[in-house]
Amino acid sequence: MVLYTTPFPNSCLSALHAVSWALIFPCYWLADRLLASFIPTTYEKRQRADDPCYLQLLCTVLFTPVYLALLVASLPFAFLGFLLWSPLQSARRPYVYSRLEDKGPTGGAALLSEWKGTGPGKSFCFATANLCLLPDSLARLNNVFNTQARAKEIGQRIRNGASRPQIKIYIDSPTNTSISAASFSSLVSPQGSDGVPRAVPGGIKRTASVEYKGDGGHHPSDEAANGLASGDPADGGNLEDACIVRIGGDEGGRPPEAVDPPNGGQTRNGAGGGPRGQTPNHSQRDGDSGSLGSPSASRESLVKGRAGADGSSGEPGANSKLPYKASVVKKAAARRRRHPDEAFDHEVSAFFPANLDFLCLQEVFDKRAAAKLKDQLHGYFEYILYDVGVYGCQGCCSFKCLNSGLFFASRYPIMDVAYHCYPNGRFSDSLASKGALYLKVQVGSTPQDQRIVGYISCTHLHALSEDSDIRCEQLNMLQDWLADFRKSTSSSSAANPEELVAFDIICGDFNFDNCSSDDKLEQQHSLFTRYKDPCRLGPGEEKPWAIGTLLDQDGLYDEEVCTPDNLQKVLESEEGRREYLAFPTSKSPGGGQKGRKELLKGNGRRIDYMLHGEEGLCPDWKAEVEEFSFITQLSGLTDHLPVAMRLMVSAGDDEA
Repeated sequence: MVLYTTPFPNSCLSALHAVSWALIFPCYWLADRLLASFIPTTYEKRQRADDPCYLQLLCTVLFTPVYLALLVASLPFAFLGFLLWSPLQSARRPYVYSRLEDKGPTGGAALLSEWKGTGPGKSFCFATANLCLLPDSLARLNNVFNTQARAKEIGQRIRNGASRPQIKIYIDSPTNTSISAASFSSLVSPQGSDGVPRAVPGGIKRTASVEYKGDGGHHPSDEAANGLASGDPADGGNLEDACIVRIGGDEGGRPPEAVDPPNGGQTRNGAGGGPRGQTPNHSQRDGDSGSLGSPSASRESLVKGRAGADGSSGEPGANSKLPYKASVVKKAAARRRRHPDEAFDHEVSAFFPANLDFLCLQEVFDKRAAAKLKDQLHGYFEYILYDVGVYGCQGCCSFKCLNSGLFFASRYPIMDVAYHCYPNGRFSDSLASKGALYLKVQVGSTPQDQRIVGYISCTHLHALSEDSDIRCEQLNMLQDWLADFRKSTSSSSAANPEELVAFDIICGDFNFDNCSSDDKLEQQHSLFTRYKDPCRLGPGEEKPWAIGTLLDQDGLYDEEVCTPDNLQKVLESEEGRREYLAFPTSKSPGGGQKGRKELLKGNGRRIDYMLHGEEGLCPDWKAEVEEFSFITQLSGLTDHLPVAMRLMVSAGDDEA
């Protein structure tokens, strides 16, 4: 399949579209700014209350007449531009494909040679997030603002979080010989393809050094200077950017001391969060925990370790030398005690997962914001699809002012793409071409030159809460279109050997949760019998550790949650979740959410989903969830929590 790198098939149509948009844009921008000035966010309201001479209020009073006059003057030009723009949409392609070729060791072509479908399995990491990148006046209805600056900052945080090294923690203790993975977003346990922890080599003794593997921005000379041993345990040759932390047993009552990382930077604890009064939707200063551009941001805040590996308190003040926020062993052991039957790690993480492979985004509606986001993410992802959807009356029943808002980024080559617009949207949702984006990616090849592929579907369902029947219809269409896409893109001819399917993922913003009484129809949909939801026990019943992904919009800028670390701490407590998450709808009497929080059940509304299927995969392989994470890195930038999942694909008879 040919991937479209431009929205129009020839330069003439592209030029006509550029002219039409140049005529429309002044009117569009002025209308957006005029409306935005009358929709303040809670952050701006607090600033206005603290400062009677608030500059923004003065600007609104002075510039509103100017904006209004210019808007009226621009209307005739916008009308002419619309007459030219509208018929051009019939020739517009449904997406734009962008590839920034990377010939380095982490480029797409190099990644394909890493896995041959034999030996140890291969893990793939997926993430999904709703970014609320709407025109600024519409974004303010969700209590976020400054769309263009947010798009750039979001891209930087995702890129820097995904490109930092993975960390492996090996614990050698007289009383604990287990291998712990405290945080999969930067901590990866040395497990085999069957999920069984491997034995720790006996040579690991009493060190807490941080050693960087691979070349993810770290020089070989730095590795040599820090004494990398050739016999270090490896993850089946699957170390892309790995950082190994060795924590030895307590032989003399002295705690292991953390050493400086190989790049010579000072390891700092980011648990303190940002400064008070920090402005949201803007980059934080270097050194703040929310800014991944800081030296400390490339190493996830790990949690303050206990002084002795055997649980003794150790020397006074020793904890100040360790760059951890809490005991790695204690946290992992507590999780095992709470959920002994859970087969994978799960957590609330302040960072996007390291070595993120695939990123699915929703509500990237604004085209300028999408371009800024694309430019930032190209620093890590080689393949990107953006501006997905249709405009005007093409392909759907009603006129579309906005595209689908779907956005996809991948480290692996994209082979085929299909997009379908849901035809049954109502009211405000009908103005956007919400739909489903289907992708086929190549992730490897066998020694017999059979391609190893995966399928990823990204969608955004109807938003109005009372329209359960519409969402169920869309879920039906989602499955039917996916079946057609898989059938049309499968390869089984003699000239092109049959492909092996490694995974089948569906993710996105479904706009319903698994606990609300009003969403019972969606909760019982057949999609959940064909695909597994790692957070779900059954219709109306969540796993105890699952939390909501929709934040309470009124509290987005509270000091308690204004940084990733602060939001992480809040969401790890039941009281914090009750205060700052939106909860399932309830017919109980009472004022707002905070007035009836004692009556609320569950851990918040989880409307962002990550599902994986087992039907239609290579019969000799198995795909198992290794880790699942709720991510707080975009605090203050969107009203949703991103979620991520790491999936291990391996031969069914493989033994670690």
